Amino acid sequence: MGLLIYLDGELVPQEQAKISVFDHGLLYGDGLFEGIRAYNGRVFLLQEHLERLYDGARALQLQIPLDVDAMTEAVLETLRANQFQDAYIRLIVTRGVGDLGLDPRKCPKASVIIIAASIALYPEHYYTQGLELITCTTRRNDPTALDAGIKSLNYLNNILAKIETIRAGVPEGIMLSTEGYVAECTGDNIFLVHDGCMYTPPLHVGNLAGVTRRAVIELAENEGICTKEELFRVKEVYCADECFLTGTAAELIPVVTVDGRSIGDGTPGPITGRLRELFAELTQTVGMPIYP
Repeated sequence: MGLLIYLDGELVPQEQAKISVFDHGLLYGDGLFEGIRAYNGRVFLLQEHLERLYDGARALQLQIPLDVDAMTEAVLETLRANQFQDAYIRLIVTRGVGDLGLDPRKCPKASVIIIAASIALYPEHYYTQGLELITCTTRRNDPTALDAGIKSLNYLNNILAKIETIRAGVPEGIMLSTEGYVAECTGDNIFLVHDGCMYTPPLHVGNLAGVTRRAVIELAENEGICTKEELFRVKEVYCADECFLTGTAAELIPVVTVDGRSIGDGTPGPITGRLRELFAELTQTVGMPIYP
């Protein structure tokens, strides 16, 4: 039996979950999305994800047809209908059906789509042995042209960089800002550890305010690990003692090689390992219960 998809207030079989060819989410990437995880019968940091979604909607002047409480219940309803305890949730809001022009006023009502499924972004051995990265030539969008805090349906910038990693035969790549600073990876935020202190790029450089990123910063601070948001270039990555990535789908995953250079001793480091343990514990105990 296939999945049941939430589509504008109804749960429909995945084969019947269809949108109009005139939907501006399809025609122009005009819309937003969130990737959310459920662990052990709880939706992890759901309210933080919804806060980002509704902030993005305000920035786009996109009226979501559900308030936060109704959206919360729609997510839980979708998980219950598919009998999930653990899942990856893709929440999508499109501008809705309009005409072939750009004018968003021609789209009278936004559409809401919620997909609950399973996901395994990376094979398990990457979590124990670490990732190899390259530095992509594709730069992050200039934040003065497109705010990276808006998690829009248009991911072409990231996809172009992802194509580079595929051609290089590695699973991920570092994207630089237009000024040449490290911003983020094609789908994850990036962290370094140097002399016992953890560093991550500030948001104004052009990277997404990752929900997992924020959770890991809080875990590190609670553990007494020195934590700084600072600008740095690729050379600082090469010289780091440890490196790791965070993301909803990726969770927390170590990096051991960048552009052919070993990070530290070429194996996942102790701070990365400790934060992985703490994050795994957090996901099993924190979140909104799916089932009453």
